[in-house]
Amino acid sequence: MISIEERPRETNDRTVPGHWEGDLILGKWKQSALGTIVERTTRTTILVPLVRKDAVSVRQSFASEMKLSLTYDQGKEMSEHKLFTQRTKIKVYFAHPGHPWERGTDENASGLIRQFFPKGTDFSRIPKREIKRVQNLPNGWPRKALNRGKHYEVFNKLVAMEI
Repeated sequence: MISIEERPRETNDRTVPGHWEGDLILGKWKQSALGTIVERTTRTTILVPLVRKDAVSVRQSFASEMKLSLTYDQGKEMSEHKLFTQRTKIKVYFAHPGHPWERGTDENASGLIRQFFPKGTDFSRIPKREIKRVQNLPNGWPRKALNRGKHYEVFNKLVAMEI
């Protein structure tokens, strides 16, 4: 397991897009879950519908959604982090136990998402199109941290600059 303390400087200072934070929003009776991954530089949020919340399902569902690195808590759903890194070449860094502020970007995004899917939501009953509709709402809001830019606009601009 790679500690959050070993993340590259570019991840911490948000100068290079493509570094992500992730977590699960648990549903009713913790029987269902919705994956959240948030890009640190632009705060672009991707909601990942999950059929199951086990390590294999989370690894496979998250793998196609991000680029450089992922910072996560130490939940058992990320127990296949070595296989995830091996197959995707994306390093996974882990926050210290009980330190959610080390992944504050994702924690903030999860709070916004909870406005649409409150505690007790059964994510297995939410259609994928509704999850994606909710995903697109905050990504379209202008943000002070982005000089009033919108998540997708800033992300696409930065990615275009890399090409």
